[in-house]
Amino acid sequence: MAHSDLDLEVTEFIRCRYCGQRNQTRTGSIEARCGRCRLLLSDDPHKKFSNLSKEQYIHPADRRALAALRAIPGIDSALKKLLVVTGESAIRVIFTASAVKVTPEQCPDLHAKLQIACTTLGVDKPDLFVQQNPVANAFTGGVERPVIVLYSQLIERLTDEEVLAVVAHEVGHIHAEHVLYLTAARLIEYLAKTAVLASPLTGIVKELLTLTMRTALLAWARRAELSCDRAALLVTQDANVIGRTMMKLAGGTYASKVDYERFLAQARDFEKNYDAKALDRFWADVITAGLSHPFPVWRVSEILKWVESGEYTQLMTGEPHTAAA
Repeated sequence: MAHSDLDLEVTEFIRCRYCGQRNQTRTGSIEARCGRCRLLLSDDPHKKFSNLSKEQYIHPADRRALAALRAIPGIDSALKKLLVVTGESAIRVIFTASAVKVTPEQCPDLHAKLQIACTTLGVDKPDLFVQQNPVANAFTGGVERPVIVLYSQLIERLTDEEVLAVVAHEVGHIHAEHVLYLTAARLIEYLAKTAVLASPLTGIVKELLTLTMRTALLAWARRAELSCDRAALLVTQDANVIGRTMMKLAGGTYASKVDYERFLAQARDFEKNYDAKALDRFWADVITAGLSHPFPVWRVSEILKWVESGEYTQLMTGEPHTAAA
């Protein structure tokens, strides 16, 4: 009886290092992906953190900005009043009504990625939504019951590994206990960019939060992103995934034609000029003051710096880092 080539193929079982799914693949397959989370299969281990403290990865700029924010008298009580007035439940209602909720049955690969990020960092799983939006972005909102929202353009533009990085970044906001301040910051940004500037809600924000509070809050929110890029790296465990994600955020759909190594060199040049040239640092700080996130190139340079410092390796191996002489 004749056998087809398919019948003669040798298969093997590989357990996904990320989600634990047992997969049957052709022996020697290079690009085999997990049937559950859609991430590349590999024999390499994937570290899960049993007792990770946010202090182990918080970016120094985040820590300094948060200290300055908390030093403002009445900031915590003002933010809590703001969220009571505006209604945290509104966030959940809006996305339940206008977006697709991710579940084990609905978008199962995204649900698996969320589970991977939460298991790796040690976070209770929040609700995840996908919303149609032409902007490549994602955000986390809510305090008591946080939700994560991914915009459709982001998912369409990124690879599965890069989507994991974004999900892990958002889970990092929860692990780092950013959600109270972050939700308020996103509300302020929303009011500043939409046609509701004359609405009663804007008046409430201005009444509860002074200009000093609002300015300090937005300054902190930008720096908090640097900490969550580190959280994303702790989940993906591949700095190139973070770098390529930022390259696509910087270059958009044209990123497929961009040389990744030259993009990394650009990030190193940015860091060098930012540190050495006062005028470059001035303009970078002025321009980012109007943004919700730091420049993608800056974010790459900060991840590279963290990896090269040895601190990331120390977290991954548990071995103390020894600075070079």
